[in-house]
Parts: sequence; C-alpha cells; structure tokens
Amino acid sequence: MIGTIINVCAIATGGIVGLAAAKGISPKVEYRLKLILGIVTIYVGMKTTWSALNGPFGSVVKQIVIVMTALVIGNVIGKVLRLQKGINRLGEYAKNVFTKHDPEKPKRFGEGFVTCTILFCVGPMAIMGALEDGLTGKIQTLAVKSAMDGLATMAFVKTFGIGPIFAAIPVLAYQGTVTLGAEALKPLLIDHMLLDSISATGGLLILCISVVILDIQKVPLADYLPSLIVAPVLTWLFR
Repeated sequence: MIGTIINVCAIATGGIVGLAAAKGISPKVEYRLKLILGIVTIYVGMKTTWSALNGPFGSVVKQIVIVMTALVIGNVIGKVLRLQKGINRLGEYAKNVFTKHDPEKPKRFGEGFVTCTILFCVGPMAIMGALEDGLTGKIQTLAVKSAMDGLATMAFVKTFGIGPIFAAIPVLAYQGTVTLGAEALKPLLIDHMLLDSISATGGLLILCISVVILDIQKVPLADYLPSLIVAPVLTWLFR
C-alpha cells in the first residue's frame, strides 16, 4: 500500500500548502508540471507493457494479440455498462459544485470533501494504480496520480477550505481495499501465469492516460477498464 500512502500524503501536503500560500500556481508552472507528468506517464506505460512481454517471438506475438483483443472486448463491455458516462456524470457533478460556489458564502467543508472524493477515487488511475501496487509492488502510476491530486487539492482548498484534505480518508480506504484485494489474488494469478497479461494491458491504458494529461485527445479510459479482467481470462483460455 506504499503507493496509496504516498497518494494520501500528497493530498494532505497539497492542501496544507494551498492553505498557507497566498497565491496559487501560475499557468506557466502548471503547464510545465503537466508536461512533466505526461512524459513520466508515457515512460511508465511503455515500460510496464514492455516488461510484461516476454518469451520467444511467437509467445510475444500471442501476448500482443491477446492484449489487443482484450482491449476491444473490454471496451465493448465498458460501453454496455456505461462506465465512462457514469464517471463523466460524477465528474460533472463535482465540477458544478465547484463552479457554483459563492465567494461571499462561508467555505463549505462537506461539498469540498465530496467533490474531491469523487475526483480522486473514480478515475482509471485510482483503479489501475492500486491494482499495480497490489499485484506487482510498482507505485509509478500512483506516484503520478499523487502529484496530480496534490496539485488539485492545493487549488480546491482555496474555495472549500480544509474539506478537500479529508478526501484523503476515502482515498486510503478505496485504493487500499483494491490493493489488498489484488495482493490476495496475486498467488492465483502467478500460478496460472496470468499476471503478465494484466500488466501488459494496464501499461497500454496508462499510456493512454498520458494523452489525456497532455490534452491531446479525450479517451474514454473507464470503458477500457474491463480489459484488465478480460486479458487474464483470454490468457487462461488460450494458454
């Protein structure tokens, strides 16, 4: 759970800095930070996928075919379940709460807490990062998410006061549960050689996150999350 602990600390630190600082981050600095996070995410995604592809050439080709098939099937499942649309609605709610805030009214603890809890917990990085932490012990994805959440909290406390800082509690509970659940399943996945397919698929999804961070194109990432389940199933069927 090291990745989740870092995430929680980043939220708390960002909130404290935001409350103490007289001014927020300048647009120039924000752009540079976003660029750095995007580049780091590209590296993490490519490295994760590359490390998961192993064995002779024929085996690697088979793994790639399974991963691509898993992404297609997973996307279909995600669209049927309306995962991205559901997350978009939650995000829109959080955005509306933020934009409707009246500076003349007292800062609202509850709304800040709920808004940041939604934003920090429902994104694909929360799920993929927590899974990666539990299955492989790697925290790169959650490290990138931690930086993003910390910067967001720094901005949100200006509007909502200390409420956003307490969003670290549900983040700890949610991501920690996913990580511990993944850790419990790890022996089963290793025994059946299914872990690499999850890592390879997750790496490509992480790579797609960089496209979103850099504002290159909107990708319905949530619709692809079922791929993380489809990939090991296909690997088991065609091993």
